[in-house]
Amino acid sequence: MRTIAIIVAGGSGTRFGAELPKQFLNLKGQPILMRTIQAFGDGFDVIVTLPEGQMELWRQLCEKFNFAVPHSVVAGGETRWHSVKNALDSIGDVDGVDVIAVHDGVRPMVTAEIISRTLEAARRDGAAIPVVALNDSVRQVDGDDSHALDRSSLRAVQTPQVFDARLLVDAYQQPYDPTFTDDASVVEKFGRHVTLVEGDPMNLKITRPMDLALAEYLLNHDA
Repeated sequence: MRTIAIIVAGGSGTRFGAELPKQFLNLKGQPILMRTIQAFGDGFDVIVTLPEGQMELWRQLCEKFNFAVPHSVVAGGETRWHSVKNALDSIGDVDGVDVIAVHDGVRPMVTAEIISRTLEAARRDGAAIPVVALNDSVRQVDGDDSHALDRSSLRAVQTPQVFDARLLVDAYQQPYDPTFTDDASVVEKFGRHVTLVEGDPMNLKITRPMDLALAEYLLNHDA
């Protein structure tokens, strides 16, 4: 059975304040996206979604860094949902596909343990996502008012989010809904339960310069 990883890389770098899209920024001598792909290079068929305008730059970077991890590239869409849908459409028939993992292109610190744990739960239950507890107090804002929420009942969601292949494809036949914040929300609207597994606070999503600095520190510290 095949196992597929869809790596969604659609960032523009606007929030990061960089000229390059953040997935192409250097992390310890290598573009972030390459490190992310390498985490899934063993045992996965990797599909990367990129904006069409970034594909040539990605080709040039792969050549420059002699990046040879097999992967295919699919044009992304207007939103994350559209990008994942394009990747799923590119697969065609999912007979013979075990599960499909969907991962953020700017989460290069994902470990084999998180991937394995989420895969195992998805194979057992059909859908699984890694989550971590919140450390900060949180408040819900309603106009000029706000009120505290019980953080013990809240979790921050990470990726990879992993699903039975047929379930994910069928769930993505639903029309786009702006309330779809991730793949789990698509599958839940389709009527399926999503299992939560333990994530890792170090499974960083690099969206701001401080995230990149922390990732660099962690990689150097590990070395």
